[in-house]
Amino acid sequence: MPPPRRQPVPIPRLIADLRKQGVKYGMATFVDIHGVSKGKVVPIDHWEQMFAGSEMFTGFALDGVPQAVNEEEVAAHPDPAAGVVCPWNRELAWFPSDLWCRGAPFAACSRGILKRQMAAAAGMGYQLNLGVETEFFVLRDGPDGRPQVPGARDTLAKPCYDLAGFLDNYPWLDELVTAMNGLGWDVYSCDHEDANGQFETDFDYADALAMADRVTFFRLLVKEITARHGLYPTFMPKPFANRTGSGAHFNLSLADRSGRRNLFKDRADPRGCGLSRLGYQFTAGVLRHAAAICAVIAPTVNSYKRLTRRPNASGFTWAPIYQCYGDNNRTNMLRIPLGGGRVECRAADIGCNLYLGAAMILAAGLEGVREELDPGEPNRDNMYQVPFSEVQRRGISLLPQDLDSAIDAFAADPLSQQVFGGEMFEAFVSFKRQEWADYHAHVSDWELARYLRLW
Repeated sequence: MPPPRRQPVPIPRLIADLRKQGVKYGMATFVDIHGVSKGKVVPIDHWEQMFAGSEMFTGFALDGVPQAVNEEEVAAHPDPAAGVVCPWNRELAWFPSDLWCRGAPFAACSRGILKRQMAAAAGMGYQLNLGVETEFFVLRDGPDGRPQVPGARDTLAKPCYDLAGFLDNYPWLDELVTAMNGLGWDVYSCDHEDANGQFETDFDYADALAMADRVTFFRLLVKEITARHGLYPTFMPKPFANRTGSGAHFNLSLADRSGRRNLFKDRADPRGCGLSRLGYQFTAGVLRHAAAICAVIAPTVNSYKRLTRRPNASGFTWAPIYQCYGDNNRTNMLRIPLGGGRVECRAADIGCNLYLGAAMILAAGLEGVREELDPGEPNRDNMYQVPFSEVQRRGISLLPQDLDSAIDAFAADPLSQQVFGGEMFEAFVSFKRQEWADYHAHVSDWELARYLRLW
C-alpha cells in the first residue's frame, strides 16, 4: 500500500508543534533548472509571513529561472504539508515551495509544472505514483585533489553487491538509512552498486509530487550526512569513464484518484508482462516522445556518456540506448519488471530535475492513454547485441547520443512547450544549448595529453 496522502496542515498548529520539537528556522526552498535546492532561512517567529509568500528571490541570479534583472522577484510559497525536520540538524525544517510572481503562480516554477500535469491526470481520474532508485557515488579528495573511493577494500573489478565495500561505508550508510526511515520513507533495500564507491537506496513509492520533493531533499541529505564523515557524494551521472553511471530509474504506475488502486496491474495480460491495457497505452505515449523526454531526464553533457553501448570494466553499461520497451529486461529504455504493474524508465539519471522529468513523462503517457496508443510487442532480446539492421526493421530508434541531439528533439516536439510553458521552454533550450557550446569550447586534459606534443 502507498503511504497516506498528504493532508492540509493548519499553519498555526504546525508552527506550535515544530516549536515544541525544538525547530528554530525554516527553509523556504525551490529548485533551479538543475533541481538543486535554493532558498532562504527564516526564524520560526516569522513563519506566518513565510507561508504567505514573504520570501522573495531574483530569478535572474539563478540558472534557468527565466526573469530579466529588472523584473519583479518571484516569491516562495512553502507547502506546509510537505515540510520535513532536517535529520542532521533538528533545529532546521525544510519546506519545498511553489514560486509565485505578481500575485499568481509563476508559470516557470519546476514544481508548478509538475503540479499542472498532476492536475491533468486527476481530471482524467488518475494519480501518477512514482518510485525512484537513487544511485550515487560517495568519494573523498585524494592527495592530488582528484576523487578517490573511500573504502579500503572497495577495489574489485566487479564490485556490484560487494559486502566488504558496503561494510567499509557502513557508518554513513546507516546514518542515511536511519534518517530516511525517520522521515517515513520506508527504505527496503540498499546496496553497493556496479562501480567502486557507488551505492543505491530504494524506498517506498509515493505520488509523483511527493517523490520529486523527496529526491530533491535526498540529495541535500546525503551531502550533509557524508560531510560528517569527511566524504562527499556526487550525483554526476558518469564520473568515471570506465565504470557504470548513476541512474535514477523511474518506476511508474497510474492509480485511481485515491492513489491506492494500481491501474497498471493485470495478471491476465496476454503479452505475459503483467501490465494492463492502460499501462501499454501509457508506455506507447512515452515511447512516442522518448527523444524529447531524454533531454529532461538525462539533462547534461555528461549524461550521454552513460547512455551508450560501450562496455565498462564490469561488462555492459546497464543503461539503455534505444527507444524501446520490454519485459523484465534491463536493456530496454522502458522495462516492465517481474510481476508487472509498473513501468520502469531506465534512461533517467540522478542528475535530473525530478519535477520536470516526471512532468514530461506523465504528459507523454497521458497522451498515449487519450489516443489509445499501442507500443507493439515487448522486446525480449539483449538489445545491446541485436544487429542494427534488425533494430531498424522493428522500427526502433536510437535514443539521442549527445545533449545537442536531445535538445534538438526537445525543441522540435510540441509536447515540450505544452508541458513547460513558453518561458521555461525557452529558458531550458537556451541554457542547454549554451551548455553544449561551452563544452565544445573547453580544452580538456584528454586533448592536451593527445595533441600537445604530437607534432
